[in-house]
Amino acid sequence: MPIMLPPVDTDEEWDAVVPDEALMRPAAEDLSARLGLAGAPLTRYGEGSQPVYAVGERHVLKLFPGAAADDGATEARVLGHVQGRLPVPTPELHDFGAYVNGWSYVLMSRLPGEGLHLAWPRIPAADQDRVVTRAGETLAALHALGHAPLADVLGPGDWREFTARQRAGAVARQRARGLPESWAEQIPAFLDAVPLPAAPGPALLHTEFMRQHLLVDPGDGHRLTGLFDFEPAMIGDPAYDFVGVGLFVTRAEPGLLARFMAAYGRTFEPRLLLAYTLLHVYSNLPWYLRELPAPPEPTLDALAEAWFGH
Repeated sequence: MPIMLPPVDTDEEWDAVVPDEALMRPAAEDLSARLGLAGAPLTRYGEGSQPVYAVGERHVLKLFPGAAADDGATEARVLGHVQGRLPVPTPELHDFGAYVNGWSYVLMSRLPGEGLHLAWPRIPAADQDRVVTRAGETLAALHALGHAPLADVLGPGDWREFTARQRAGAVARQRARGLPESWAEQIPAFLDAVPLPAAPGPALLHTEFMRQHLLVDPGDGHRLTGLFDFEPAMIGDPAYDFVGVGLFVTRAEPGLLARFMAAYGRTFEPRLLLAYTLLHVYSNLPWYLRELPAPPEPTLDALAEAWFGH
């Protein structure tokens, strides 16, 4: 009999169940056994919103409660679609299915390497340049893949409708995250002044292309060994993926974004990328202001140049 994880369909249930290892670990052990991996040691990853476990040295098990069922389907489909088609390895999909009470799972291969966000401070400048170049080539390859086979599972569908909806809630979203009013009051005029592409050529987007989702080999010139976490994938304007790049890969370090874009093969204007930052599903401007260098003056135009200038 499977361990009976309770249903998780609300934020309150999520907060009560997902962090609780007394509930999650027995279920992960049970599911691992059902998948032929009985007895393999489980190590829960501390990062990420979903419960994710390393199962031995070769597998990763990711569980999705009912509230995130669509994310599980997305992860499985995109992993199968990109497998072996990018310059950097991605997890191999081994299994995907239903568990109990609305829960589902993805079983995938475990990639070697250390998180780039952890390794970065120890990486020599020349190797950092090579890592950024390879990352730019990888994102270009992802965007070049055909996305039609994924259209039935990936949103948002109508890109213009999506951006209009995000724009309508942009100020309230940032205020709810604690953005000072001196910044919040600038958002409407800034978005009015930055036209989005009327008909962007759509691409398969990772949407969280960041150091936290890239792996490197510390013993081999910090070669990139993996790109993972495709559950938030979408189909849309390629520029949208450069929010994560500018904020979490190049992080306003001089020259790195220019290097990334050169490897990618295309440049994007700083104000467009800040506009997409404000429209991003996971946008949290107060957090970014704490994490990244301050602009020379407290305006969104200055912020765009400070973070996304190239």
